[in-house]
Amino acid sequence: MLQVDHLEKTYTDNLVLKDIDFTVNTGEVISIIGSSGSGKSTLLRCLNLLEEPTNGDIRYHGESILAPKFNRNHYRSQVGMVFQQFNLFKNMNALENCVIGQKKILGRSQEEAEKIALANLEKVGMAPYREAKPHQLSGGQQQRVAIARALSMEPELLLFDEPTSALDPEMVGEVLETMTQLAKEGLTMIVVTHEMEFARDVSTRVCFMDQGVIVEDGPSQDVIGNPQHQRTKTFLSRYLSERQSI
Repeated sequence: MLQVDHLEKTYTDNLVLKDIDFTVNTGEVISIIGSSGSGKSTLLRCLNLLEEPTNGDIRYHGESILAPKFNRNHYRSQVGMVFQQFNLFKNMNALENCVIGQKKILGRSQEEAEKIALANLEKVGMAPYREAKPHQLSGGQQQRVAIARALSMEPELLLFDEPTSALDPEMVGEVLETMTQLAKEGLTMIVVTHEMEFARDVSTRVCFMDQGVIVEDGPSQDVIGNPQHQRTKTFLSRYLSERQSI
């Protein structure tokens, strides 16, 4: 579905992404892990063109998304994103948040957009709150509305940028449960996360990033349970020692 070749991203003199090669196949759930500042979120933002890559190429079904005539609006409708801070429209209720993009970008009617939005709010357990504004919802509820909004565009690939890091601990579980269900349904997902159990148990692949490069990329059980690179071992050492002490 997605092929990343020799991707680089520079801010002024700071090389944030260094020669990234990366593939995404249909149905994969890929967790990207690593320390803060390792380039994880920048990679995600380059994949959906919130950031313009400095060098390299990204191909979607074989077509370069950086080509001058590439339809970026259509691409963004196919590659959705769920942000760390939810990014809901504060003046709209949950249903309206899930409807507006469908109407403006996909050209759906109000009736069709509402039907799809309600189905997705139901899927994430938020249909009873469809009339609620963001300030009336908990962080976990807001994030589930944000997921429903992304799903309402019927994307082929969904990107999650640390979707639980802004949540109180008791709210993390409800969002991870929603994401786990989406993975079971076969949605292709790339998740930047610090939730190691999700990475190990739900992901099909895990990529460990450090200083702008992908250090290790492999099956989730292998990378989390038996990392091969010293930098990966060091990063995971606290998590692994905690697991062994239980």
